[in-house]
Amino acid sequence: MEERRCAGCGDAFWRRPQVPDQEYCGKAECRRARRRLWQRTKRQHDADYRDNQARAQRAWTGDNRAYWRTYRSGHPEYAQANREKQHDRDRRRREANLAKMASSKPLSSVPSGTYLLVPRDAQNLAKMDSLMVEITVLSER
Repeated sequence: MEERRCAGCGDAFWRRPQVPDQEYCGKAECRRARRRLWQRTKRQHDADYRDNQARAQRAWTGDNRAYWRTYRSGHPEYAQANREKQHDRDRRRREANLAKMASSKPLSSVPSGTYLLVPRDAQNLAKMDSLMVEITVLSER
């Protein structure tokens, strides 16, 4: 047998001879962490598993419609904390959508003037497909 470090808690443990690739010790929280990692990986890579999990979630929700209402009424501190967090998320979302003139950058750094537009691959400036244009900046902002 070989002593290893647990990927969940970091404690040393002896691996079981039946499980040569064992990475987690036998503590309940470490077993739970191993299962969560397995489920997360399975959902990311297996569409059938992901669909089955979604169907099971919808079925459970359909059978337990009052679960969250009952939970919130039995845990008022949770409900209050959730309201405060939602208020903060809403405030940040509103602030992120505000147009702030001081923070906006100019659209172009090209000054007003007359310019010769030439296709990028042109070797000679006297080509027929070049254009003379005048650009006038109307507003700095």
